[in-house]
Amino acid sequence: MSPKPKALLVMNRGTFADQFDSTRLDRLAGLVDLGGQPWTDSLEDPAVAGRLADVEVLLTSWGVPRLDAAALERMPNLRAVFHCAGTVRSFVTPELWDRGILVTNGADANAIPVAEFTFASIVLAGKKAQVLANDARTWREDWSYATARGEVGNIGRVVGVVGFSRIGRRVVRLVQQLQDVTCLVHDPHADPAAVAAAGGRLVGLPELLRESDVVSIHAPALPETRHMIGAAELRAMKDHATLINTARGSLVDTRALEAECATGRIHALLDVTEPEPLPRDSVLYDLPNVVLTPHIAGSLGTETRRMSDAALNDLERYLTGEQLVAQVVSEDLSLSA
Repeated sequence: MSPKPKALLVMNRGTFADQFDSTRLDRLAGLVDLGGQPWTDSLEDPAVAGRLADVEVLLTSWGVPRLDAAALERMPNLRAVFHCAGTVRSFVTPELWDRGILVTNGADANAIPVAEFTFASIVLAGKKAQVLANDARTWREDWSYATARGEVGNIGRVVGVVGFSRIGRRVVRLVQQLQDVTCLVHDPHADPAAVAAAGGRLVGLPELLRESDVVSIHAPALPETRHMIGAAELRAMKDHATLINTARGSLVDTRALEAECATGRIHALLDVTEPEPLPRDSVLYDLPNVVLTPHIAGSLGTETRRMSDAALNDLERYLTGEQLVAQVVSEDLSLSA
């Protein structure tokens, strides 16, 4: 039997505690040689310095440092990085790709809670639940405000999904549970057949904004998508429509959103903002038609173990010579987060 490859977990302390309980550590120990100290939050840690030259596998997550030329020189035998979180943009470098090191991520696993959170937000937006809850603080005993935010209900709604990403396509499928729903999708890179198979219809952004009762953003944060929802796009939305952003704050022009929401014409449910968090004096904090949550849609707490499991599954495939499920290549980063 060939010896187990030497491996090291690199992430911040809190993430390690959340993502690798005893069950997952035991599973990992059955696959690789973890040495005397399986985890570190720094490649400069003297406790692991002597092991780096022999490490073949890294399991990483939030807090991993950039794997630049200097770091890679200390790990000449590194062959694979299994990232137990979403995007790998924060730590991958040209030097890593040049060395042919395999990289995977947990983006598919992380898409699950975001899509669930978004679908719940869409259902609540149909009822205007969150903004009516804010209104209750003002109206109190007078319930006549219940229809002041527009028609209430989830039958026959038009839901617009901007970005047919991992999360976006899950949201398209989830909204099919609503009765008589129409799901419009905008994504210049999406296959119309794949969108239709999920239950959506591919359209241009102007049509989606004009027709949708709820607009949910799921595009990647790239230079070309920065502020893709600006003043003109917000003005194009229907009266009483709801904008949901669980993707990245940079996709929406914050100043334009502040101005449009201040009119009370549209609603916004924002789990992400630009900047994050918003400045203390942002009007969005005080508007009753705006709901802010502190970036909670993605994997948190025990949910993060789903990404650990995905990484361990691909580690097993790597060790048995099978094709990896969640491999990332450098070209992927031009179209994804």
